[in-house]
Amino acid sequence: MRKINQINLITSVALLHDIVVASLAWCFAYLLRFNFSLSTEHMDQMLQSLILVVPLQACLFVFFGLYRGVWRFASVNDLKRIMFAVISATALATLVLFMLQSGIVIPRSVLILDPILLLMMMGGSRFVYRAWKDHQLYGVTLKQGNPVIILGAGEAAVALVKDLALSAQWRVVGLVDDDVSMHGREIFGVKILGAINQLEIISNRLSVTYVIVAMPSAHHQKRKQAIDLATQLNLEVMTVPAIDDLMSGKVSVSQIRKVDVEDLLGRDAVKLDSSGLQMLIDHQTVLVSGAGGSIGSELCRQIVKYHPDTLICLDISEFSLYQLEQELTGMNLETKLVYFTCDVKNKVRINHILAQYQPSVVFHAAAYKHVPMMENGNVWEALSNNVIGTHTLAQACKSNGVSKFVLISTDKAVNPTNVMGASKRLAEMVCQGLQSDNGTRFVIVRFGNVLGSSGSVIPKFREQIAKGGPITITHPEITRYFMSIPEAAQLVMQAGLMGKGGEIFVLDMGEPVKIADLAADMVRLSGFSTDEIKIEYVGLRPGEKLYEELLADDEHTMPTPHEKLRIAQARTADISWVNSLLLWIEGLHGTHETQMKLELSSWVEEYSPQILNVTDGHAQSISQQHITLH
Repeated sequence: MRKINQINLITSVALLHDIVVASLAWCFAYLLRFNFSLSTEHMDQMLQSLILVVPLQACLFVFFGLYRGVWRFASVNDLKRIMFAVISATALATLVLFMLQSGIVIPRSVLILDPILLLMMMGGSRFVYRAWKDHQLYGVTLKQGNPVIILGAGEAAVALVKDLALSAQWRVVGLVDDDVSMHGREIFGVKILGAINQLEIISNRLSVTYVIVAMPSAHHQKRKQAIDLATQLNLEVMTVPAIDDLMSGKVSVSQIRKVDVEDLLGRDAVKLDSSGLQMLIDHQTVLVSGAGGSIGSELCRQIVKYHPDTLICLDISEFSLYQLEQELTGMNLETKLVYFTCDVKNKVRINHILAQYQPSVVFHAAAYKHVPMMENGNVWEALSNNVIGTHTLAQACKSNGVSKFVLISTDKAVNPTNVMGASKRLAEMVCQGLQSDNGTRFVIVRFGNVLGSSGSVIPKFREQIAKGGPITITHPEITRYFMSIPEAAQLVMQAGLMGKGGEIFVLDMGEPVKIADLAADMVRLSGFSTDEIKIEYVGLRPGEKLYEELLADDEHTMPTPHEKLRIAQARTADISWVNSLLLWIEGLHGTHETQMKLELSSWVEEYSPQILNVTDGHAQSISQQHITLH
């Protein structure tokens, strides 16, 4: 009630203002007409007509909705409404005076001058009020926020300049953009000062220490170059939200944040076959194993956008599943959400779930993936979970008529030097061995590291920086591929849609990133130098490679209709090979891990086992013929 009364009061004040302005405009039109020398007769006519004209004008102002808008956000549309209202009021007043034949003679010049004056006074007062609220009058900035330069002059930059005009924290002093045709022009009174490569000269001249990168739709490489330049100049760099978030309405352009390493490693938006994914998922039942993990949880977030009838979230970790449940429940989805704690090796439980819910698509993200941890002390568990678990779920899908099974693999399955990678290569071959001419279609998707996933170097580096260093890196030359979790999940879904059965899809991972450079970038973005936060090299961990590959030495790829997906032409297996593999793994209980690794190389030909040399603690790749087992 109090708020309604406040609105009514504001509307009444605005209407009263316009009535006063209309009266002044009418009087001033008469004064101009008679050169500021009114006779008594003309004065009487002015006052008599004023009593009739101004109430008519006020009624039309209300009719045209002049008081539905807010002066604080007065715009061109408000000016249009004022113009239509003023012209209509003048025409109506002239018509009424003529029909009444009141004997009042109004000079024609007054009927021309009045709407002009009224439009200027009503529009001008609103402009002045907004300029005052925006802290700007006559082009002079009155606010004293931190001076900042915006990189970019596109739609996002325009919206940002407009929004930051309301901020007490920031004062935009200029923009820079590589479009030469924009140089020297102004956006809401803020000048475009030059190109991005002139940032050093411009920032020094204006004594600016803050910049905002406002190019969310630009090519990633261009954004990265802008961020690199600003950080090299020791400027504090911020950025606007991603273009997908802006388009979805989840955030506004003014929600600026500090640039993070993900902005340097980020990639261009993925183009998805939305209509195809809608057909694949809409009103279907979908199951995600490993749903509490980094990729699994993001798959769940992406899947619910396509309105499945039921989403089954399956994970062995109760806590991870609980966290996912809390997040998805808060989204108020129409999709039925079902959560199961389950080990993918539990054949009875898996078959019961699939028989009860009959999913049409299964995304298998459950796996042990930590390379050093699986390398020593957990070899059998890696093989059991990643191979037998995959087979158990895949075979249950065949038995229960699941249309598609999508296995999430890894680049570590390529020429593997570790047990985890070899186990995932075996999982790929299990799926290919189960593929038949009809029934479930098995699709494999292979990609590298994802930003921010559990076990990623980025969270580890952040913790080390927060503690004051040092940052520990295994080797100065080590490189890795990176992509964002949403991009990986989206491409997994796209590959699942495109797969016909038995293919290994390889994601375009872009250029490999040197981990030492990544660490240096993170130190710099945190406001430190590498003298303050040291980088130390500690040696390769068990099973770790200097660089990852997306294709084995004997593999080639074929293109697909999607620019970021290719199909690897890899060695396949048949069902008898799969059965023999399972018997071998099940018979490994009690076997020495060194023996397991040596035998594993006979199943994965490209696998180069690393056997721990107990004398110096370093992992070495040793061929089978050079080892004698006791």
